[in-house]
Amino acid sequence: MPSMTEPKLISGNSNRPLSKAIARRMSMHRGMSVGLVEARVERFNDQEIFVEVFENVRGEDMYIIQSTSNPANDNLMELLIMTDALRRSSADRITAVIPYFGYARQDRRAKARTPISAKLVANLVTQAGVDRVLTMDLHATQIQGFFDIPVDNLYAAPIFALDIEHHFKGKLDKVTVVSPDVGGVARARELAQRIGCGLAIVDKRRVKAGEIAEMTVIGDVSGQTCIIVDDICDTAGTLCKAAEVLIEAGASEVHSYITHGVLSGPAVERITNSVMKSLVITDSIEPTTPVKDAKNIRIVPTAPMFAQAIMNIWSGTSVSSLFDAETLSPIYEGMYNQG
Repeated sequence: MPSMTEPKLISGNSNRPLSKAIARRMSMHRGMSVGLVEARVERFNDQEIFVEVFENVRGEDMYIIQSTSNPANDNLMELLIMTDALRRSSADRITAVIPYFGYARQDRRAKARTPISAKLVANLVTQAGVDRVLTMDLHATQIQGFFDIPVDNLYAAPIFALDIEHHFKGKLDKVTVVSPDVGGVARARELAQRIGCGLAIVDKRRVKAGEIAEMTVIGDVSGQTCIIVDDICDTAGTLCKAAEVLIEAGASEVHSYITHGVLSGPAVERITNSVMKSLVITDSIEPTTPVKDAKNIRIVPTAPMFAQAIMNIWSGTSVSSLFDAETLSPIYEGMYNQG
């Protein structure tokens, strides 16, 4: 049954442009103004985070939009403290909309005496009072099981499929989707099936963390337009090296589709100077000025998908319907189905 109250959005400081875009999209679909709840989320001189909500939220269905990207700890604490403020203000239900879930790469114990930080963060979010989580392309799907509350994990693959079909129209028979490592094969295979093309893998071997000893291409990429797909691009070292290896293996050109553009340190410079013709990322993390100015980096919006997902959660309808490109195509208002 649909809720009797309207969904209300509140934003932290991690990605306010995305929060405002989601509010605009919901306003279009609802036929009424949907704004962000007025609040201040700021820091005292000693960097303690303080939150004050200026509107009545008693009995409301609240959605906190906050990526836990860099600075991860500050943004995570903002999310927790905002949740506590809303819980103590008698909000009826609190959904944490986390487009990029930080600490997701620490999802298991790779060595002795190491933490499973993703589980710890899940505990913190749950204990703070969040009732539901909405996120996108979790680094490891088992993280959903770390929460004792419902978790909706959206996928960027349908958006990427629409984008690829638009930009490579008439040339899909020459496209090969590439996984940059063995662990990402399932993600790459799904995208390859969506657009009906071949699959290849770049097998990498490390001598130690952050240092790649060897890369080998598994599959024939001769004369192919290779599209590397992954969930996170951090320093871009592996990505740029994989692009070089593919060109050496005979690929005609290389493009990359990455959900979360962390792009820290020398990443933008590496990508700009690499053999990649383009890198497509989403706006799950607010892009910096160098990212926006980079000539071969393009950003696709996620606001239409998140806005629809929020409305589906609010109305009690299916979120998994957004896993299909056919459902997303009209939501994206013909961006990818014109001529």
